[in-house]
Parts: sequence; C-alpha cells; structure tokens
Amino acid sequence: MRVWLPLGAGLLILAALLVMAAVPDLLTPYDPLGFDYEALLAEPSPAHLFGTDQFGRDILSRTIAASRIDLQIAVFAMVGPLLIGSVIGLLVGWFGGWADALFGRLADIVVTFPFLVLVIAIVAVLGPGLINMYIAVACVGWVVYAKLMRGEVRVQRSADYVAAGQVLGFSTGRVLLRHVLPNAVRPVLVYAVTDMALAILLGSSLGYLGLGAQPPEAEWGVLIADGKNFFTTAPWISLAPGVAIVLAGLGFSLTGDGLQALLDVKR
Repeated sequence: MRVWLPLGAGLLILAALLVMAAVPDLLTPYDPLGFDYEALLAEPSPAHLFGTDQFGRDILSRTIAASRIDLQIAVFAMVGPLLIGSVIGLLVGWFGGWADALFGRLADIVVTFPFLVLVIAIVAVLGPGLINMYIAVACVGWVVYAKLMRGEVRVQRSADYVAAGQVLGFSTGRVLLRHVLPNAVRPVLVYAVTDMALAILLGSSLGYLGLGAQPPEAEWGVLIADGKNFFTTAPWISLAPGVAIVLAGLGFSLTGDGLQALLDVKR
C-alpha cells in the first residue's frame, strides 16, 4: 500500500496532463490565442472559469494549451542529459583509470557553479528559445546522470555474471550493453522521472525570464509572466498556471518516489 499509493497518485496526475496535452482542442472552451476585447481582465465567472488576461484571452484555455509545451520541455530537457550522462558514466565506470580521473575533475568544475546560473548564461549566449534551452540543459545536467551510472557500473562490474561472461569469452561491448547496462540503468531511470519535475520548473523559470518559450506561445512560465504586472488587480492570470506547475511537479515526484520504493521492495 505504501508503495502503490504515491505511484498511483502520481500516474493519475500525469495521465490527466497527458490527456490535456494530447487533445487540448477538445478541452479548451476558447481559442487560447484569441483576443476578446469585450472581456479584458474579466474575473472568474461561469463564462470564463479562471478569468481572462489583459487581452481578453481565456486563462483556462491557455493553461490547458500550455500543458503540451511544458510536457515537451519535461521530456526533451531530460533526454539529452540522460543519454550523454549514461554513456559517459557507463564508460568511465567500467574502464576507470585516467578516464575516471578526468571525469572527476570535469564534473567538479561543472558542479562548482549553480545549475540555473550556468543554464541561463548558456541560453543568453545562444539566444532565447526552447532548442537553445535543451542544449544548455544537456551541457550542464549530464553530470548527475553520469555519476549515478558510474556508481552503479562499478558495483555491477564486480558481480558474478560479469566474471562468468568474461570467462565465456564475451566481448566487452556485449558484457556492457547486454548485461551491465540493463542492471545499472534502473536507478538512473527512476531519477530521470523525478528530474522531469525539475525540468518543468526550469522551463517555466526561463519562460518567465523571457529565455524559454516565446510569446504568443502558451507556456506556464510565460503565462505567469503575463500576469506579473496585474498581480494586485488580476491575480487569477498567474494563479492557474502556477497551480498547473505545482501539480505537474507533484505528479512526476510521486511517480519517481513510487518507482524507487517499488524497486527497493523487489530488490
């Protein structure tokens, strides 16, 4: 029960977000980009459940439409660091030696600087936009995945099945890819699910700063930025996307915690 409750709750939240991202046109009562000059800064009402912004755009429709971009951010901002870090961690964890020492020094240099500061600096150099944000996250975020994979590979390297494969004459590539990697990648994948929550927070933060998704695209950080000048007079502009960010982060965090607990029980 303690294992399935957080996992089930997290998957339920993520399922709702996936539905919104998959068929936003069926769920949005209004055009997310449509202006309505007769309903500028309208308060929440039966006509507009979450109110409207300074251009008369329906907040509920824009929040639902933004789920597609934010879930895209969650996936693509995680995939790059996962692939790069897993490959590096697999190699340095297996071969060790000078490669491991070089990796240690490089990782120390990267983690010396705050993650968000490095990402903002890289995006500022490359220019605002989602593609450049993914590049920046991949350049910085691979270190954690590499450390996780390296540690797991070093544990698996001394396992009996590895020694048996070497005695049978299996090549290093076969031992790594068909035996070590499937056993070492599990905790890395669990962390990747939790990291998707941080990716949404990062994407929303950069969108708020004008470095992520660009208007008029609907993205939760951009929506909050739209309402920052009206927070005292029309707080509902920022409220709905803020709640969406919290729920998305909660969904990924609960799912990651549930998967971790499930793996611990099986182990």
